[in-house]
Amino acid sequence: MSDKNEFHDDRAILDVHDMPPFWPWVGLSLQHMFSMFGSTVIVPLLVGLSPSIALFASGVGTLLHIMITQRKIPAYMGSSFAFITPMYALMNTTGYPAVGQGIVGVGLVYMIVAGIIWAVGSDWVDKILPPIVVGPIVMVIGLSLAGSAAKDAMMKGSHYNLEYFIIALITLFLAITFNMMFKGFIGLIPVLLAIVCGYIISAFCGLVDLHAIAVAPWFKMPAFEIPGLSYHFKIDWAAILSITPIAFVTMTEHMGHIMVLDELTNRDFFKDPGLNRTLAGDGAASLFAGLVGAPAMTSYGENIGVMAITKIHSVYVLMGAAGFAILFAFVNKLNVLIMQMPLPVIGGISFLLFGTIATAGIQVMVENKIDMGLKRNLMIASTIMVIGIGNAYLQLGKFQFTGLAFATVIGIVLNLILPQKAASEREHEAKLALDKKLHEVSKDVTKKGD
Repeated sequence: MSDKNEFHDDRAILDVHDMPPFWPWVGLSLQHMFSMFGSTVIVPLLVGLSPSIALFASGVGTLLHIMITQRKIPAYMGSSFAFITPMYALMNTTGYPAVGQGIVGVGLVYMIVAGIIWAVGSDWVDKILPPIVVGPIVMVIGLSLAGSAAKDAMMKGSHYNLEYFIIALITLFLAITFNMMFKGFIGLIPVLLAIVCGYIISAFCGLVDLHAIAVAPWFKMPAFEIPGLSYHFKIDWAAILSITPIAFVTMTEHMGHIMVLDELTNRDFFKDPGLNRTLAGDGAASLFAGLVGAPAMTSYGENIGVMAITKIHSVYVLMGAAGFAILFAFVNKLNVLIMQMPLPVIGGISFLLFGTIATAGIQVMVENKIDMGLKRNLMIASTIMVIGIGNAYLQLGKFQFTGLAFATVIGIVLNLILPQKAASEREHEAKLALDKKLHEVSKDVTKKGD
């Protein structure tokens, strides 16, 4: 079932507005929830926040994003890694009320920028983000995460572990097998099936704490923290100023994810529903997260990877995943079970998820017939990819401009200032044009002589 009078991409098995039958819907939504779970809960674990609250906020944030973008964008919102450093520092000094204010500030910054874009329009996006910039940025989004996937797949602490790597490879090849060799419903949930199989194998290898799962209570209320409820509440400007500027960095990553989704779904989300709505959706998710005790939210590449592999782009599937995330935040035993997810399983499936994002960038360049023989294109693409993949970040005091964000800015600047062709290419073209003209004159002289 799909909405009437809407564009339908026949390349997809389920397009953005297609609603799957109930039981396939459950499996497809669980697949997305499993894919984002590890990253979403690891951020609060690293900084000292509650994973359950982060899971709850990711579900609510996703529903807010989908509602604000008028059910037109299949994106999942999860905990952002970009804010880990200032959040960790504040948690060890002033505590969560300060962190919460900073995250609320992030949401408000997104909302303000969305309002400005709503007022002035977003036609400038096409000018500063042509395919020669978009393609390499999308490739960087996937490839910059390759190191993280490899580390999860083969490192136990600080040491190489062959057992980890074997489990990761088994998980990877199972996902490929389920995707390539099976039809019907099994062929639609290769990521979920591979994760479950990898989890079971890991349990037999002693990598899962079954006792912790057995003794965990079934239900437990997340310990929500609301910054403004304290009697001694006061605005912490230092905390706000240490966190909110990073919002401008994550906005560039947000636009990169929208580019990937544009390519996957054969749409232009910058125009419909508009960049103002996509940014407002991200902002609303972070605003809610800051009010309940969760880290800042951002759209997730893992879920984009799932959509690229399965060709299931239904927004209803993402809504189902959000619903399960909210439910699992209260079902403590299931929460503990998933938190026991072995790193090699996450690493193995990440090889595929992050790789499919990178190949979407290649597809952007191929479909737009980008000529890499032109020096201009070569300079732009090469610079973006090496800076982004190498994470050559810009550090200004406490403010860090990530490799991806810095590569995006450099790519945009190069695209705006570089001429369409290098001086040597213009000279060569002029010489070819002169030779052609001389040849034509010579032919005319020869004809007149005859």
